[in-house]
Amino acid sequence: MLYEAMLLFAVVFISGWLFSTLLQQRHALYLRHAQQAWLFFVVGIYFVWFWTHGGQTLAMKTWRIRLVTADGNAIRLWHAIIRYLLAWMWVLPGLALAWALDAKAWMLALIPMGNVALWALTAYLDPQRQFLHDRLIGTRVVSAADSAEPAASPKVV
Repeated sequence: MLYEAMLLFAVVFISGWLFSTLLQQRHALYLRHAQQAWLFFVVGIYFVWFWTHGGQTLAMKTWRIRLVTADGNAIRLWHAIIRYLLAWMWVLPGLALAWALDAKAWMLALIPMGNVALWALTAYLDPQRQFLHDRLIGTRVVSAADSAEPAASPKVV
């Protein structure tokens, strides 16, 4: 997730720059909610595009993992969109709770981090160790290295 976040930084940076340049955003709070919706949309396009075109984001290619349906087929558009929305459950409930409790200082970080930890622990409730969003939508992450043919190496005599 950290490597994916590093790659997404460039996508979000360029998208945010385009948004603020094209709409003449001169103050950070001007059109803030519109920019947040725009970035949500752009990040969604990033994930949905890569998941439906090969099953791998750039970071997933590096780690040699692939997203497939439960029966091993390529993921379809609606599955990718719903998976993207469900994946936001890693952070949104924690952020909403922090906002509802008017959290300050460290609690503003601890509550969302607790949400991430609880969501990650849901994998231990599943017999196949899948995260809850994958179980709900019927997808799974598999090793892409198993399906790739290893490069032919010269025989050592």
